[in-house]
Amino acid sequence: SAAALALALLVATPLVLLMPGRPWLRRTVMGLASVVQTVPALALLALFFPLLVLLRNLTGLPVPSLGLLPSLLALSLYALLPLLRGGAGGLAAVPDSVREAGRAIGMTAAQRLFHVELSLAAPVVMGGLRTAAVWTIGAATLATMVGQESLGDLIFAGLQLQDWQQVLLGCVAAAALALIVDGALGWCQAGIAQRRWAPAVKGLVLLGLLAGGVTGWWWQSRPETATRPVLIGTKTFSEQYILAELIAADLKRDGRSVAIRSGLGSGIAFQSLAAGGIDIGIDYGGTLWTQALGRTDVLPRAQMLPILSRELKARYGVTLAARLGFENAYALAMRRADATRLGVRTISDLARVKQRLRLATDLEFQSRSEWAALRRTYGLEFASIRAFTPILMVAALKQGSADVITAYSSDGALAGADVVLLADDRGALPAYDALLLVAPGRDDLARRLARYEGRIPVETMRAANWQADRPTDKRSPADAARWLAAKTGL
Repeated sequence: SAAALALALLVATPLVLLMPGRPWLRRTVMGLASVVQTVPALALLALFFPLLVLLRNLTGLPVPSLGLLPSLLALSLYALLPLLRGGAGGLAAVPDSVREAGRAIGMTAAQRLFHVELSLAAPVVMGGLRTAAVWTIGAATLATMVGQESLGDLIFAGLQLQDWQQVLLGCVAAAALALIVDGALGWCQAGIAQRRWAPAVKGLVLLGLLAGGVTGWWWQSRPETATRPVLIGTKTFSEQYILAELIAADLKRDGRSVAIRSGLGSGIAFQSLAAGGIDIGIDYGGTLWTQALGRTDVLPRAQMLPILSRELKARYGVTLAARLGFENAYALAMRRADATRLGVRTISDLARVKQRLRLATDLEFQSRSEWAALRRTYGLEFASIRAFTPILMVAALKQGSADVITAYSSDGALAGADVVLLADDRGALPAYDALLLVAPGRDDLARRLARYEGRIPVETMRAANWQADRPTDKRSPADAARWLAAKTGL
């Protein structure tokens, strides 16, 4: 957050100093900054990922597309508007009579700006800085989605695992950080406005203590080895967290340094793997078939997987290291009582009564080719469609907020719900075998992970997922991973 604010200040300061006497510049700059501010912070963070990938492809430079750089650039843009408004508003509020007095006693334009105008505008400028700081700290929690470690790791993982203590910890920590920074800058603002040193020094000391504490924590927690750790990327649900913990613990037995980048979006996770931003990814055959290869045809598993392995290597340099042994397939699910009452056992049966029912999907399903394939094959149209985080879909079904959900065949929540998965009787969806993928140039990891081939049955994976997803007696992903390791011999 501090780095993003510093970068935003470097951009905003010369623009603010050039605005007086140039109304066209002020209108243009403020208009562009306002447009940026209308873009949701999460979307702004996500947009920088493909832009940096494109820049790397065009220039050949080793531009990192995941982690700090996209987060830094997006947050800096997000901080610009309050800084520009504070600076421009502060200078505009300086009375013309004060400027005329400075001119009358022979002050140059630079002397009037730095000794008179900025001095009077400083309290308003500090108000803009305080707003920018609070906004930036809040938006920084979303950097988890592009692979940057942040307090958002606690929030997103906690939401998925329904670990509300973890969510609360992340929220309280982010709020506390914002309040401390806002309070320290408030003291500085008061000191400037009152022309007193004491409050300003107090604020600067508090900021220094905060920076020292964060730096000390980072120094103590940094990897002991200077080499980059093996990075395992995960998407935003329990199964991914558990498998990542399993693989991380396994690789650490070899003495490797390992880190997990959790909460990545589906497309970002694979693109980052292909670009070498992460070293190991866990993905699914059907997702890769439609998203990475752009295929719309549906082939039997025995034909699809060899093509998938070959094309991923040829197009992206990504190695399919192992097929884990279970399938996490998309499926439509209903409450058992409703399915029995309506006589629905297959998706074809569902098509007969669809217009009376409400569908709940995950956040990305409606934009995926699988949804288009289901609509094309079965003619599905529902009374309403709403998007939920994956863990809340089953809750929506239980509570009656939805009649049909897009479920996953290995979802642990299915073990604790009386639901029925509807058969894809016309074969609209491809197979969704869980696959271990390795980034280009990491053949050592591919050889190491080959031992996972076929080792995890779907019942075992579902039981491990339920340990992390169940509402009571919940276990952490690391604990569930240890159970899975013992159960499978991995």
